Amino acid sequence: MRKEYDFSKARKNPYASLLKKQVTIRLDEGTVKYFKELAADAGIPYQTLINLYLRDCAASGRKLSLEWKKAS
Repeated sequence: MRKEYDFSKARKNPYASLLKKQVTIRLDEGTVKYFKELAADAGIPYQTLINLYLRDCAASGRKLSLEWKKAS
């Protein structure tokens, strides 16, 4: 390995921004704990596990069924 590398002529990966997008999302503690435990068992980072789960939901077209009850 070299002691120093010259990155002066390096260029950014033009496809990097297309791979992932950073977002801020607020999740309750129980949800984060659940995914952290699953991720530890699987040996992958919990954010990767959440991404895989959400990607699967999107790919399979899952939709959440919500019903709002009328106030009595």
